[in-house]
Amino acid sequence: MASASPGGSGKCSPVSSPQRAKSEKMNSSIKVSAANKETPLPNINERLGHLRPSRELLEYYRKKIAEYDEEHEGLVSKLEEYKVTYEEQHKFQWELRQREEEIVELQKALSDMQIYLFQEREHVLRLYAENDRLKIRELEDKKKIQQLLALSGTPDSEITYFHKEPPAKAVVEQKAPKRPQSATLQTKKESKKSGNSSPTKGGVAISAEVKYQHDNQALSLQVESLQAQIQEQAKLAKEQVQALIEDRRVKEEELETRRQRDEAKIHTLTEKLHKTQDLLYESTKDFLELRYQGRANERQWMAEKDKLLRDLDQHKQQLKLTPADNVLNTSNLYDSKSHYIEELKSLEYQLQQSQKLAEMYREQVIQLEDELSRIREEGDVTREIFKDRGDKMSKRLKLMNQRYQDLERRRNLEVEGFKTDIKNLRTRLKDVERQLYKVRTSVHDSKMWRGSYTR
Repeated sequence: MASASPGGSGKCSPVSSPQRAKSEKMNSSIKVSAANKETPLPNINERLGHLRPSRELLEYYRKKIAEYDEEHEGLVSKLEEYKVTYEEQHKFQWELRQREEEIVELQKALSDMQIYLFQEREHVLRLYAENDRLKIRELEDKKKIQQLLALSGTPDSEITYFHKEPPAKAVVEQKAPKRPQSATLQTKKESKKSGNSSPTKGGVAISAEVKYQHDNQALSLQVESLQAQIQEQAKLAKEQVQALIEDRRVKEEELETRRQRDEAKIHTLTEKLHKTQDLLYESTKDFLELRYQGRANERQWMAEKDKLLRDLDQHKQQLKLTPADNVLNTSNLYDSKSHYIEELKSLEYQLQQSQKLAEMYREQVIQLEDELSRIREEGDVTREIFKDRGDKMSKRLKLMNQRYQDLERRRNLEVEGFKTDIKNLRTRLKDVERQLYKVRTSVHDSKMWRGSYTR
């Protein structure tokens, strides 16, 4: 009986050790769960702070950040260059717009000056007509005065009428020749004998002839003045028509240049639209490819995660299926197992966080690469557009400068022509006045001579 007790006690000890292990395990799990319940979960920043990325990853991201900084500085410098070119282009456009406004104002002033010149010419023609009419009237008045003087008899003293100041020439006095006294007495006697019949008849005939001559001269002068007026009016109308044709030609040229400019603008805009559509198609295609690659990478990461979880489950099952003899005498095995489990959980958490960070960095890299490609494409497009627009603006500036010089030359030539026309008209007016004055003096002399001869 005494020998059985030790053997029984030895068989009971293995039974009590698993129970003790289970109880310790339960106590440890309860303690861990209680500790988890007591301590709250850390936030994202603390979790990211506990992560330990590798040196290669840090070097890679440092290089990427340095490259992005260099690209950012290069893009900023290019943007500054584009800003300078755009400001210069805006300045050229403003100068070109000012030149166009000046050209429009000069054209308007030129057309107004032409209108004023035509009005002045019409006024000058009216003055010429009025002058001719007054001169003809003056001649008629002088002829009437001479007729009246011839009818009433000329006195010994000279009678001279001037409508204007006398010319700088000597006036030759014309006096009727004195008849002898016997002739005057004989004429008086004959007039007494014959009565008043013969003098009245001779005077009426002479006055009618003189009147007809005066009327013919006045009518011939009127015809000449009217012919001159018709010629001047025809010349003025011809010049007006030529000016209108020239204005029409200039306006047609302006409309043609404007049409060509609009066509060039439409062509550039259509090319820009086509390029934008191509860029949109390429960017959409790249975006879809990148999204497909991202989803494929995500599927690959999920497969790796599932594989790791399966490996973890297999290791857990292997730990559970280990024989009890290996665990009987190791009381600290459960503590180490719980420690390993916690460490494995922390490693899994770190793995998840590193995967999230890698995903976030990948997305940022993809976004930055897309942004960089877009900025490069936009820079190329804007460079080409600015180059084309700069060439077109320089061509337009040369064309407008040439047109401006042509208009200035034309305006100067027209002003000189107008001055010469006015000068020629003044000289012609002076010549006509001199001729009229000579005709008037010669007519006056001939009338006086005829009157003296008839007497």
